[in-house]
Amino acid sequence: MTESLTVDRMSAVPMRDGVVLRADVYRPVGQRCPALVFRTPYDRTGLGMYGTFALRAASEGYAVVMQDTRGRGASGGRFTPFVHERDDGYDTVDWVVSQPWCDGNVGMFGGSYDGVTQWQGAMSGHPALRAIAPNVTASSYHHGWVYRGGAFQLSFSLGWTLSLAAHNAARDPSVPASVRGALTDALDRLPDTTRVLPLDDHPYLDEVAPYYREWLRHPDYDEFWERLDVSRAYPDMTVAAFNMGGWYDTFLGGTLANFAGMRARSAVPDRQRLLVGPWPHEGLFSGNPVGEWNFGARATGSALDVDGLQLRWFDRWLRGDDAAEADPPVLLYAMGGGGWRVADSWPLPGTEHQDWYLHSDGRANTLHGDGRLSRETPGAQPPDAFVYNPRNPVPTLGGALCCSPVHTRGGVYDQRPVEAREDVLVYTSEPLTEPLDVTGPVTAVLHAATTAVDTDWTAKLVDVEPCGYARNLTDGVLRARHRAPGAGPLTPGEVVEYRIDLGATSNVFQPGHRVRLEVSSSNFPHFDRNPNTGGVGEPVSAMQSVHHSGAHLSRVVLPVVPSEATRPHRTEK
Repeated sequence: MTESLTVDRMSAVPMRDGVVLRADVYRPVGQRCPALVFRTPYDRTGLGMYGTFALRAASEGYAVVMQDTRGRGASGGRFTPFVHERDDGYDTVDWVVSQPWCDGNVGMFGGSYDGVTQWQGAMSGHPALRAIAPNVTASSYHHGWVYRGGAFQLSFSLGWTLSLAAHNAARDPSVPASVRGALTDALDRLPDTTRVLPLDDHPYLDEVAPYYREWLRHPDYDEFWERLDVSRAYPDMTVAAFNMGGWYDTFLGGTLANFAGMRARSAVPDRQRLLVGPWPHEGLFSGNPVGEWNFGARATGSALDVDGLQLRWFDRWLRGDDAAEADPPVLLYAMGGGGWRVADSWPLPGTEHQDWYLHSDGRANTLHGDGRLSRETPGAQPPDAFVYNPRNPVPTLGGALCCSPVHTRGGVYDQRPVEAREDVLVYTSEPLTEPLDVTGPVTAVLHAATTAVDTDWTAKLVDVEPCGYARNLTDGVLRARHRAPGAGPLTPGEVVEYRIDLGATSNVFQPGHRVRLEVSSSNFPHFDRNPNTGGVGEPVSAMQSVHHSGAHLSRVVLPVVPSEATRPHRTEK
């Protein structure tokens, strides 16, 4: 334990293009030591959620560099998400190793956008960057950050942009007062702001956040996004990565992809770790409840001492201490009473992908309808139908959201208010007679038709308690024109297969519980509304039908794992 620390305030860190970024350095007095870098757009001076870890790391003999990213806080330049982080990350690490207090070994830590700065820094290839600890962050900034299933992640993308833009504008006297006021008003009235059409009709953003309109100009995965994609660099990176995430985090897919991708495609598969808890985006720090559900004290990051786990990780790769070798490669929390469990890989070995088929007598609308979910293949059954009206979309209620708890509350909520709507099809199993361990990626396969030339399909996996409480687990969306590469407009009335990625979960459905799948065409404002027109003209309603017999076997594919796939974490009783 270091007894004396010093702080170098407002250190000037020059970038290759002449822009100067500012950093505070917390370090032991009179020592050369490894350095941990935290690059953030959220103000380095307040330390924020990572302040406790930063001070603990400095007390354990690390130099901790807290830096404002380009165009944020005290740093120069203009903030444009993602674009400069690779070069700026390289130049920052280069500056760190040139300092007399650094021994030449560098790690990075932080979450969300602070995870972007880590992965982009790792993609820069600086040889001194040996280990990172990214928490709740993405892999692809197209289909993991801004879009999903071809739909625009509206509440997050707009809310996050407004928040950062309002913060920057408040500090920039060159921004007109009218723009500052418009930004604040839009943020305060976010539910109304998300209803604005067209999506880019926010002119007050053009001066302070022009990147928002640029995102909307690139709805497809093209070169604009491809050059930033972390997954493309897996084979070239040798960084040790401790990936952390939450089952209710909007970037869960990126956390899992980065771990699995580096294990499968990098030259250093043994340098990867994964930790996933029953957490929202603020996971490691938020505790309980998660939405309105209390997973218990053992499910929290503090109970695991995640700060200690990260320090052991950095000790291993920056100091050569082998204490972290005893830590498991995969540590997951199984909801539904499963607790913390250890595994050797992700997805879990021995996973059986079970088809659970949709059944009904043609009236699956609402939780009071006749929709059923079963392992049995359905016989001849009529399709289920509903009207999707973009002007009255199904409201978002919980789930993997970020970052406005006032307007879009993430986590667990009873889904019965949503399931009471006529435009939500509900398929529910009989009560289970034995536990069903569902751990891994979930897919809904729908055979559906519409009267529109383009539309959306949404699905949600739910654990229904014996009392009726409907606990949401994971959900997804697929925009019809993104159903396959190069897919064009729909032929109205034609039955088409859609494979909807519902993300991943880990949940033990207990005896007496029921498995439920919701199907609809909107989840707003999590995702923007599809106007059913192919983007031309005013929104119109569409008649939707879901087919589940004959050649059209609609189903949800559940990843069911055997008991031997995991083992209890050593701290579990």
